[in-house]
Amino acid sequence: MSKEEKVVVVGAGQMGLGIAHAFALACPNVVMVDVSAAQLEKAVKTIHDILDGGVKLGKVEPATAEAAKGALTTSQDLAQAARKATLVVETATEKLDIKLDILRTVDDVVADDAILGTNTSALSITEMAAATKNPSRVVGIHFFNPVHKMKLVEIIRGLQTSEEVVKRVQDWSARINKDVITVNESPGFTTSRMSAMLGNEAMWMLQEGVATAEDIDKAMRMAFNHPMGPLELGDLTGWDTRLAVIQHLHATLGEKFRPCPLILKMVKAGRYGRKVGHGVYKYENGQKVPGSGLKVSV
Repeated sequence: MSKEEKVVVVGAGQMGLGIAHAFALACPNVVMVDVSAAQLEKAVKTIHDILDGGVKLGKVEPATAEAAKGALTTSQDLAQAARKATLVVETATEKLDIKLDILRTVDDVVADDAILGTNTSALSITEMAAATKNPSRVVGIHFFNPVHKMKLVEIIRGLQTSEEVVKRVQDWSARINKDVITVNESPGFTTSRMSAMLGNEAMWMLQEGVATAEDIDKAMRMAFNHPMGPLELGDLTGWDTRLAVIQHLHATLGEKFRPCPLILKMVKAGRYGRKVGHGVYKYENGQKVPGSGLKVSV
């Protein structure tokens, strides 16, 4: 990548910091933007910890880690940070109005040939692109959590996304050592649609008392070789995010995606998952507390 390349990641949550980390390893100018100074500080510390951990494990050269730290800066001013950016990836919450505000803000200040990417899990790329002056450069760039461990990027074409932009995102993905799948826009795309169905069904089983949370997750790990179970994954992703996705799928694809009432109860109770220390399981210092799985009376 040339020194002229500038990547802006909007959002310093779990996904945003992971995406910023990935690009900082390959690009000399990465800006992470968030309205919260405290969140930015926390995200930078986490990225540095991931880089230092990679060095200790022998997976990252010390000079590479230091260069990545130097490449990363932060900002609370989106319009200023995005000025002349060549790639913007927004990772805001799954609310269309928020994402539209972000895209409109950056649309006027990025480079003429910039790519506007959204990390949405399910929302319409076409609808978001329609809010910009050049919808052909808007594309879905869907990363997976935790970004530094997950190899896949799902690239989603909107109705007007150009093939040139798709090819450029494929090239960017290769530069940050990710494999890609490229799909046409459909509610939930491929990964979110399958994952939402699995996570929702796991919550229905938990609500019905079919098995404990621990055993539902163990079934997926041990029988299907998944790295984590669907309830553990929901805790990692955040049940508030999961609920927003499945409500969208329910509205667009019908009854098979009706949200399990237990998910709504969890969100109303503020039990979003790892990010708040309590979801289906409890967490201390980022680690799941053994035997803490949600107990449901049936």
